[in-house]
Amino acid sequence: MRQPAFIDQSLFAGLAEQAAANPRGRQHHNFHAMEEPCHRMAVGLQPDTYIPPHRHLSDDKAEALIVLKGRIGLLLFDEQGAVTDQRVLQAGGDCLGVDLAPGTYHGLVVLEADSILFECKAGPYRPVGEGEHAHWAPREGEAGVAAYQAWMRAHFA
Repeated sequence: MRQPAFIDQSLFAGLAEQAAANPRGRQHHNFHAMEEPCHRMAVGLQPDTYIPPHRHLSDDKAEALIVLKGRIGLLLFDEQGAVTDQRVLQAGGDCLGVDLAPGTYHGLVVLEADSILFECKAGPYRPVGEGEHAHWAPREGEAGVAAYQAWMRAHFA
């Protein structure tokens, strides 16, 4: 039997440190085994990480995001890339998180160093596939990421 896994300041500090050392500016901590039907994870995030707009098309891929520490900007988009909604998700703030229906284009901007996000969605893990990447935004590692990320961040200035 699996032992309880606590979501505490020690976990937050370790994730923040690992995210700062990671070239991608983020670090996952899975609470689930990969074969479990419900995937639960804490994600340490630094402001330089790029989380491009994307969606999950499978009917079983609703996604819940809750900020446990820090501040994260959430952008929602229509099919053409126009912003349809934006929120600051903040631990202890007015809006802590979001529950996203499958097919919703969304992107995140980390607004505070050492932010921690809790994410929950159905397993098994599947990388973002065809039709799920936003065709109007650069993918991680492509040219134009810095400019697009600055545009995303400007929504929260």
